[in-house]
Amino acid sequence: MVNLSDIRKVYLVGIGGISMSSLARYFCQRGCEVAGYDKTSTVLTRELEAEGIPVIYEDNPEQIPTQYRETDPSVLVIYTPAVPKDAAVYRFFVDQGFELYKRSQVLGILSNGMFTIAVAGTHGKTTTSSLIAHLLLNGGNKCSAFLGGISGNYDTNLIVGENNVMVCEADEYDRSFLTLHPDIAVITSMDADHLDIYGDKSHLTDSFELFASQVTPTGKIFLKKGLDVKRGVSTYSAEEIADAYASNIRIENGEFVFDFINQELEIPNLVVGLQGQHNIENAVAAIQVALVMEISVEKIREGLRNFKGVKRRFEYVVKEDEHVYIDDYAHHPEELRACFKAVRTLYPDKKFTAVFQPHLYTRTRDFADGFAEVLGMVDELILMEIYPARELPIEGIDSRFLLDKIVLENKRLLTKEEVLKFVENTKPELLVTVGAGNIDTLVKPIKETYTNA
Repeated sequence: MVNLSDIRKVYLVGIGGISMSSLARYFCQRGCEVAGYDKTSTVLTRELEAEGIPVIYEDNPEQIPTQYRETDPSVLVIYTPAVPKDAAVYRFFVDQGFELYKRSQVLGILSNGMFTIAVAGTHGKTTTSSLIAHLLLNGGNKCSAFLGGISGNYDTNLIVGENNVMVCEADEYDRSFLTLHPDIAVITSMDADHLDIYGDKSHLTDSFELFASQVTPTGKIFLKKGLDVKRGVSTYSAEEIADAYASNIRIENGEFVFDFINQELEIPNLVVGLQGQHNIENAVAAIQVALVMEISVEKIREGLRNFKGVKRRFEYVVKEDEHVYIDDYAHHPEELRACFKAVRTLYPDKKFTAVFQPHLYTRTRDFADGFAEVLGMVDELILMEIYPARELPIEGIDSRFLLDKIVLENKRLLTKEEVLKFVENTKPELLVTVGAGNIDTLVKPIKETYTNA
């Protein structure tokens, strides 16, 4: 195992990933020289460059800075499984004899000797882990946090704390979360996903069961009620009675309000800075963790109210009487369902227009019927082409294939440029952009279309 105290230089292959970038920032703050490669320049990579971290965008090993090119115990090379194994930059380090470490392996090493709070789940983990970190920090626990999104409160995906408590996401992709041995674990969801890795739902469930078994013997597991994990757990819910649950959920002045109840206490009239019943459920889990960490009820109440959420998680971009524009990262049918349900609850009388960019050919293929059902729930649908990420095309699987399955009269397939023209011409009264690819590059120009009108 690498000794992090020996590391002076760090190179990240796929540095633009949200979790990879948090590691880049972490090692930079430790005083290491940090650089990396990614195939695309994004807002996040440009922020890293502004922070003094060089990034190359051409898959050309000759552009790798000299100090990272020779094997040396002081050099750490980190990669994300999202980078293809035939990428030239990746192959360079392999051929040079470097021992490459997955992002999750490094996170596992960092968590050694720390009190680790890990949030797992096929969806919900970014919001829940960000809220847990915020409740702890708001309550005076100066923890560290490695987040899978940009916190609205701290405008970063990395928080370097002053104690030995660490909050992180436990990513199920490529079984990455099995590098962690948390003291507290939260499991938010176990819907079938990443079937290119797992093959079927049963193997995904087995991995979550194994993750739960790695919680320390004296640790705690908070599990969304109804999930199939056999190890002794404490359940939570927003829909039914559990060991901890939300009751009397309502909307007051455009905000979600609820009562928290567990086996020891009741906290009435909590206002949460999040939208949707699914996020009330996330809040219940976060409150349970905060109580275990001895955060006061008063500070929990305050932290919930002033939580600003996570960028691209039901993020209000425009919120006016005439126009509402929300951007969300949802890319799985159940995430879309939760997002759309929250939209309908908040704006039942507005015409609902959604722009969706499918993410991955395999996910589109595996969940085509689920996507078709949920996407048919809106009033007007615009579908963009599939964002391939790490994948090569699959014959017969494209957005036209998905569009044809959707039972909806008002639907169409548009390019990014055509989406912008559509919004400019029609100014939908309630617009939601959803997806995990590069659809986020539309957010700024769409906002300008509304605000410059």
